[in-house]
Amino acid sequence: MERIQTADAPVPAGHYSQAIKANGFVFVSGQLPFAPGPHRVMPQGIAAQARQCLENLRAILQAAGTSVDSLTSVQIFIPDVALWGEVNAVYESFMGQARPARTVVPTNALHHGALIELNAVAVCP
Repeated sequence: MERIQTADAPVPAGHYSQAIKANGFVFVSGQLPFAPGPHRVMPQGIAAQARQCLENLRAILQAAGTSVDSLTSVQIFIPDVALWGEVNAVYESFMGQARPARTVVPTNALHHGALIELNAVAVCP
């Protein structure tokens, strides 16, 4: 088992790793839409937040030695299902030909007032 840590994604604010690499998989922890760096800056609007979460995901996957093309599963949490159309448009543009299994979960409020959070699992060659 290997802990994955990169400065190209937000540093964990609690007792967890950005990701864990184990048994040929990478398990990426929940990503809120914070930009990398020490100041925990979050963009405004669902499209910008979705893009930031996906960029954080890409950075963590790259640090683990894999990529978006190797994703097997993505879970997306949003506080209002009305946001789904914009999230899906950003997701589709970002993923390109990759089509991992996906779950979208409408929730109550997310931490720090975020409009999206996601986690994922990828195969690691």
